[in-house]
Amino acid sequence: MAAAAALEAVAPLGALWGLVQDFVMGQQEGPADQVAADVKSGSYTVLQVVEALGSSLENPEPRTRARGIQLLSQVLLQCHCLLLEKEVVHLILFYENRLKDHHLVIPSVLQGLRALSLCVALPPGLAVSVLKAIFQEVHVQSLPQVDRHTVYSIITNFMRTREEELKGLGADFTFGFIQVMDGEKDPRNLLVAFRIVYDLISRDYSLGPFVEELFEVTSCYFPIDFTPPPNDPHGIQREDLILSLRAVLASTPRFAEFLLPLLIEKVDSEILSAKLDSLQTLNACCAVYGQKELKDFLPSLWASIRREVFQTASERVEAEGLAALNSLTACLSRSVLRADAEDLLDSFLSNILQDCRHHLCEPDMKLVWPSAKLLQAAAGASARACDHITSNVLPLLLEQFHKHSQSNQRRTILEMILGFLKLQQKWSYEDKDERPLSGFKDQLCSLIFMALSDPNTQLQLVGIRTLTVLGAQPDLLSSGDLELAVGHLYRLSFLEEDSQSWAAALEASGTLAALYPMAFSSHLVPKLAEDLCTEESDLARGDGPTRCSRHPRCLQALSAVSTHPSIVKETLPLLLQHLCQMNRGITSPGTSEVIAICHSLQQVAEKCQRDPESCWYFHQTAVPCLLALAVQASMPDLAEKEHSVLKKVLLEDEVLATMVSVIATATTHLSPDLATQSVAHVVPLFLDGNISFLPENSFSGRFQPFQDGSSGQRRLVALLMAFVCSLPRNVEIPQLNRLMRELLELSCCQSCPFSSTAAAKCFAGLLNKHPAGQQLDEFLQLAVDKVEAGLSSGPCRSQAFTLLLWVTKALVLRYHPLSSCLTDRLMGLLSDPELGPAAADGFSLLMSDCTDVLTRAGHAEVRIMFRQRFFTDNVPALVRGFHAAPQDVKPNYLKGLSHVLNRLPKPVLLPELPTLLSLLLEALSCPDSVVQLSTLSCLQPLLLEAPQVMSLHVDTLVTKFLNLSASPSMAVRIAALQCMHALTHLPTPVLLPYKPQVIRALAKPLDDKKRLVRKEAVSARGEWFLLGSPGS
Repeated sequence: MAAAAALEAVAPLGALWGLVQDFVMGQQEGPADQVAADVKSGSYTVLQVVEALGSSLENPEPRTRARGIQLLSQVLLQCHCLLLEKEVVHLILFYENRLKDHHLVIPSVLQGLRALSLCVALPPGLAVSVLKAIFQEVHVQSLPQVDRHTVYSIITNFMRTREEELKGLGADFTFGFIQVMDGEKDPRNLLVAFRIVYDLISRDYSLGPFVEELFEVTSCYFPIDFTPPPNDPHGIQREDLILSLRAVLASTPRFAEFLLPLLIEKVDSEILSAKLDSLQTLNACCAVYGQKELKDFLPSLWASIRREVFQTASERVEAEGLAALNSLTACLSRSVLRADAEDLLDSFLSNILQDCRHHLCEPDMKLVWPSAKLLQAAAGASARACDHITSNVLPLLLEQFHKHSQSNQRRTILEMILGFLKLQQKWSYEDKDERPLSGFKDQLCSLIFMALSDPNTQLQLVGIRTLTVLGAQPDLLSSGDLELAVGHLYRLSFLEEDSQSWAAALEASGTLAALYPMAFSSHLVPKLAEDLCTEESDLARGDGPTRCSRHPRCLQALSAVSTHPSIVKETLPLLLQHLCQMNRGITSPGTSEVIAICHSLQQVAEKCQRDPESCWYFHQTAVPCLLALAVQASMPDLAEKEHSVLKKVLLEDEVLATMVSVIATATTHLSPDLATQSVAHVVPLFLDGNISFLPENSFSGRFQPFQDGSSGQRRLVALLMAFVCSLPRNVEIPQLNRLMRELLELSCCQSCPFSSTAAAKCFAGLLNKHPAGQQLDEFLQLAVDKVEAGLSSGPCRSQAFTLLLWVTKALVLRYHPLSSCLTDRLMGLLSDPELGPAAADGFSLLMSDCTDVLTRAGHAEVRIMFRQRFFTDNVPALVRGFHAAPQDVKPNYLKGLSHVLNRLPKPVLLPELPTLLSLLLEALSCPDSVVQLSTLSCLQPLLLEAPQVMSLHVDTLVTKFLNLSASPSMAVRIAALQCMHALTHLPTPVLLPYKPQVIRALAKPLDDKKRLVRKEAVSARGEWFLLGSPGS
């Protein structure tokens, strides 16, 4: 038995000896992994591996010893966690001793030490022993890159796990590392070395007397000049090295006396990258430096920064210089001073002012803006700096504004003042009298009002911006100032014909109204109310705009200032009252005027969405009023002339569409509780004619849009759609079953296409939000039955098709299983003689975003990537249908395919392009301009993103694009010329044979009667002229 056991023990060791011989003598690499695997599985111990290597480790031939140690090191790298403390001690002693061996052995020894540096069982003191041995015995920089990297890895591992032991070495560790790193050139190693230096400093290792040496061994790489080789597998970029080195240089104030002269030298050099790197490094250093470190270098730093900002031709250098000045000033501002210490901030700012002030007096000279930027960069660093500079600069600029009379000079000065005022917004002041602007408020207001009164538009615009910024200063403007400001904004909004001043005045009014609602309520809103009531004869006097241009501006002004809840409670009744006056015949309503009022109401509704209280106020005030006006207009027995005009206007498609936008905007942001209150009134209005919640509800007839109501009443279903399709999904709609059936019935009514489309959209919007379940299935079955009955025959085929289209879209958006069946039905209609073209256009609707229903803003269920899914599920069927269809039907398939591809994200389309491109090219030959335009819009980005694939069809593309550049449709001509322009992104050798032909052909659209076509022709022909020329 004992003999058998001995044989079993010998057999594995024999196998181990064989693996060792294969690796050491046979130069095979595989045995190392096998031995490591056997050690991890317990077949051998590390001690047995060492014993098996015995003869190799003592072999007089260095290469043999190196192979033996390499095998042991590779095993340790995989099995270091299995080592016991006693084993680690013996192995480290062995490896330290081998560091004195032949240079061929050293790389394998270092790999073994790296493995041991990872051991958890490493006894205290051995980390220091290993590093001392490396520092004393190994000349690291004579080793290959990979072995130097191994040394850095050993140091990194010990710093991570044995920090206190290494700190016990004191400055000797720092000195030893300096010797290791000195002369390193490989970027892979430098990244690790920079990280070690950063850790030395940030973790408070002792630098001792070697601060300057540590700085020198790292700063010799500054600024980084490294260009990665092409196809570099390591992926090291110049920016990686720059940031790593910058972190080292800016990590301690102890480097300041050595680093700051270096930075000044590099900023003053002629190398752009060195300037940028130096300024960015200075910026980083200011975060850790104090006045002590900066004191001796401030004059030189300021001189260098000033020169770069004054003289540089690079915007990047200027920006970095300004950022560095800001950081310097911030550093001086936050330093804590002793009572008897010198305050460097005041003297530094005084130097800046001394060098820049006099340039501010020359608004026509080139140094005025660099000087202003320098002063603003310093002022933006701290409240102290801002106060110091502002109190010195503002009086000078105010004086210069009055000295110079030319508008362009005044604009320059005012823009500089504006820059300093903006900086004041960064700092808060507890005491109102402490603010530096308090003493200049009256002069600033006078200056701004002068600018607003100046006829120069650009000066007005700067004045408006300055007024907005000054008004943002809390409690600065008096009531008198605000009254004057409002008066100027009112005048600019109405009396100035320039659209820039008008638009800027409206924007400023909105901003200031949110801050000073009382001033605008008292001084602006009453004037606007009066203007709305002014008769045409009163407005005809003077040089101002006529009534037709004044009233829209007045409406826009009312909506612009509705930025505060208290103002909304004044402006909203005014707008609604103006609309009601048309109802009473006080003013003669026109379509454009009603639409303008509705647009203003929508803008007010959008502003109210920010505040729940204002949102509810708008909803419960505006929605009943609009519904009441619409219901009254829809009554069939209005006899008065004025009322008949109003009826005609309010029931027009355009007006109803704008009212839909207002109601939808007023509903989308309601809370579920408030929405439930509102829906309890609106739905009974349409189903039961319950008008009790409408204002002035004494109508001349009953409101029954779903029963036997007139065509006018049925048109108002669009307003119901706007409301119920904008509600949150969790709001329960009363009488939903009845409502859905009524909508379904109306959707196939042939007498009024507008009403039937609105009903179909409303039905689809409710379907999309309805939770899955039996009731949804019932609604879908009803819809499918209605669609099939309508499509079979009869006069309602068009309405049934519209219903099919909207129901399909509602289901496609939410990934409902029935959507595929309905899409197949839609594809089947592409072959229909009557509905085929409409079915093709329907694919555009399915893929595009709607504005009034089935929107994310209206809480519809819109799944992400629904377009991609639709493409994957349906384009193959469209392609098969195209190939199988008769010749007269093929254009419908091409149109549908073009619509789908045109709205598909291009990254999804590119992989499918080779199979679909032939169909797109065929679509260009389709006589339908809609197909042509859609296909051109699809092809243009593909020419830029897939030039290699497109170049295979260049002959066809050139021919078809040139033919379409003469299309009767202006939009097609423009798109074709844009594609001709995009063609120049294809490989030049492919295009050169066509260059003469294209240049001749593009001469014709240069004389096109439309300016936009001529513009595109010039652009495209210019690119073709340059094709193949040097530098193109």
